[in-house]
Amino acid sequence: MIRVKEKDFPSFEASADFLAGEIVCFLSSCGSRKTVQKGRLMDFTSTVIIPLLFGSVGIFALFRLLQWMRMRAYLQEAVVVITGATSGLGKECAKAFHAAGCKLVLCGRDSEKLQDVVQQLSTVTNHRKKTHKPHTVVFDLSDTKTVLNAAEEILKYLGHVDILINNAGISFRGTIVDTVLDVDKKVMETNYFGPIALTKALLPSMIKRRQGHIVAISSVQGKISIPFRSAYAASKHATQAFFDCLRAEVEQYDIDVTVISPGYIQTNLSRNAVTADGSHYGVTDKNTMEGQTAAEVAQVVLNAVGQKKKEVLVAGLKPSLAVYLRNLCPRLFFSLMADRAKKERKAKAS
Repeated sequence: MIRVKEKDFPSFEASADFLAGEIVCFLSSCGSRKTVQKGRLMDFTSTVIIPLLFGSVGIFALFRLLQWMRMRAYLQEAVVVITGATSGLGKECAKAFHAAGCKLVLCGRDSEKLQDVVQQLSTVTNHRKKTHKPHTVVFDLSDTKTVLNAAEEILKYLGHVDILINNAGISFRGTIVDTVLDVDKKVMETNYFGPIALTKALLPSMIKRRQGHIVAISSVQGKISIPFRSAYAASKHATQAFFDCLRAEVEQYDIDVTVISPGYIQTNLSRNAVTADGSHYGVTDKNTMEGQTAAEVAQVVLNAVGQKKKEVLVAGLKPSLAVYLRNLCPRLFFSLMADRAKKERKAKAS
């Protein structure tokens, strides 16, 4: 029989002290390991991530600077034709492109209003850029003969056109069933046939020079249709299709085509709209009053032209979502448009 003495085994207090010591050593080693890892992370952040971040910001800033310089060189001294330049977006585009140093040709139906715009631009001085007194050409886009004569006058006066901005247009309000065909024709003549007639008249000279830029001010309604805007939406759909085709066909001649599709703009477009019987609508819609300012959209047009963008959608969240909804979920889009038509009918009836 073997007798085990109590002293042969450590006491409970000694075991506890030993275990506590081991735990302290383990935690100390973990802490030191974490400290090392933290130090390595800080070294990686300071030596790699931060320099990479600042480098990316610097590259982006340099890219924007080069982009701005290229845009400035592209627009300086460029001959720019703007239709519908007497008011609204056309007038604001005239201000923006004039300030950029372009040689403007302002087009419209009212000679006195065109001269008023010229007078306003003449009072604006730009110490950083040389500005030029605009030239004016009076004609009606809905009259094809006057459009062709205007193109000849522009080329005769300035020799060539660098940038053509097809801005002039007319809006429409009315039900399809009540709209006389002459109203549909009037809207199409102004919004579609007029701009493409002017484009076709100036295009050969651009092809000959292998240089030019054609801009179409379309609309969100060139992508989607909303109730009681049939003639207007149809004309803008046609505009979108024509200039998309043109872009593909003239790329071989180094000619750029840009389509701008604004949403609601604070202009007199709705007030000057024609109705189903051809009379003036005479009301500024709530959506129009809450839209973007013409000056804001004009700046977008200037930047889009300077950067040679192919297409720009200038609209709020709802119209932009509607464009995508029309393509991704057409059944829901059609249902929403039907509900909108019902609400508008009720509002007019009350």
